Amino acid sequence: MQPRKEHIMTTSPARHHAHFELRFLSLFDEGRGWAFPCDAQGLVNLDELSDRARNNYFFAHSVIGRDVTLPRVCAVA
Repeated sequence: MQPRKEHIMTTSPARHHAHFELRFLSLFDEGRGWAFPCDAQGLVNLDELSDRARNNYFFAHSVIGRDVTLPRVCAVA
């Protein structure tokens, strides 16, 4: 049995080098969810997100507890 690959949709723009991501993980499909660039406190700069990423961010917030976990701040390399 091979380990599952993680499929988190990262919506950080190429020009943005965030050191943290705000992650919403799927409650039902391990390794799936959304990740958005943020600061150490978990604040996402909505002005830097594309329209699609901003819509995904708002959607992820609307399904907390139904489809995704509470968001958590994760340090990234």
